[in-house]
Amino acid sequence: MDFLWHAVSEKEKEKIKKEAKRIMDSFSEKLEGIDKKISEPLGERGEGEREEGKGGEGEEDFRELMFKNAPEKNKDFIIAEKKGW
Repeated sequence: MDFLWHAVSEKEKEKIKKEAKRIMDSFSEKLEGIDKKISEPLGERGEGEREEGKGGEGEEDFRELMFKNAPEKNKDFIIAEKKGW
């Protein structure tokens, strides 16, 4: 139950500070041992862009779905809220 919120005394604050400093010092010592020179990229990447598809495929299904989900609509348009937010 020690993980629940409680008021922190000055003694506990000091203990937390010392433990945090110990952790940070230990971490920085480990970082010093790492070679900072990276000769190659760490990961290979393929193409950065997707290939273009044919426009209009499934357009009717999309339109039908959008109109089905729209709360307010008329024959050709979805009626949207204007400046309501």
